[in-house]
Amino acid sequence: MTTALIGLDWGSTHLRAYRYDSRGQVEEKRAFPHGIRRLPEGGFAEAFAQAVQHWPDVPVLACGMVGSRNGWQEVPYLDTPTRVDRLAGALTHLEVPGGRVIHLVPGLRDPQRPDVMRGEETQVVGALAFSPSIGQRGCLLLPGTHSKWVSLRDGAVAGFATVMTGELFGLLMQHSILGAQLPADANDEQAFLRGVVAAKASDSAGALSRVFSARTLMLDGVLAPAAVADYLSGLLIGDELRMALAAGWLDARTRVQMVGEGALCERYLKAAAVFAIDIDTAPDNTTAHGLWRIATEAALVSPTAAA
Repeated sequence: MTTALIGLDWGSTHLRAYRYDSRGQVEEKRAFPHGIRRLPEGGFAEAFAQAVQHWPDVPVLACGMVGSRNGWQEVPYLDTPTRVDRLAGALTHLEVPGGRVIHLVPGLRDPQRPDVMRGEETQVVGALAFSPSIGQRGCLLLPGTHSKWVSLRDGAVAGFATVMTGELFGLLMQHSILGAQLPADANDEQAFLRGVVAAKASDSAGALSRVFSARTLMLDGVLAPAAVADYLSGLLIGDELRMALAAGWLDARTRVQMVGEGALCERYLKAAAVFAIDIDTAPDNTTAHGLWRIATEAALVSPTAAA
């Protein structure tokens, strides 16, 4: 089947390339360690050339940090609220060596917080393509180094909040008295759940008031040194959920869907059960689906191809 589109998910540490057929199905996927912080000799142009080598000269759509201030070409943020049609209408065009043109997806900015995202907006579009109903009144959770909580109203991204849970966990484990030089391979589910419960019990004081308990419990012999990492993980993820409830990012009327996969998402599901929060999971490959949806809206693929 004819190739209709090439999509690029180009972040800080990775570059993923998708070749789509005329129905929007991914025919071939490539992955490279050429994020914008780890470019090969030859820079962006060489990384792009490797990603699309031997692929047809068709429209190219890229999302992620490639459009950031430190990327190949900066693309201005769009303020929320924003729908997919506004994203598609604000693509920035980048001419690259060899004659190809890359269409860069803008990131989003929530001016009320303020907060920004770049790359996650395409995941959101992909999630909405799978489940349009959640766009009427829903909340998307995108776990990661910097988790995103995205509020959806009437088909638009109404606002969002970033929680640096993953990065804080790394800092505590690598550079604090709590975790430095401790083993971190126990995968102790009970220690993890103990941390979640501690975060929930912290109530309005928050997990910062309980974080030193990781050391106290180890010194008391309650936590094995290798279990401290799981306890801290539970404490921080639990506090993220506590904050989401306290801030009103989710409530009894709001459907919550998690975008992601793997062990980290499993941890969020286990923590959510402690808080009695029901979280659905989005299908895999939301970024790939989001790229196709934006390309369709921007008329980079023909109506026949998009059918």
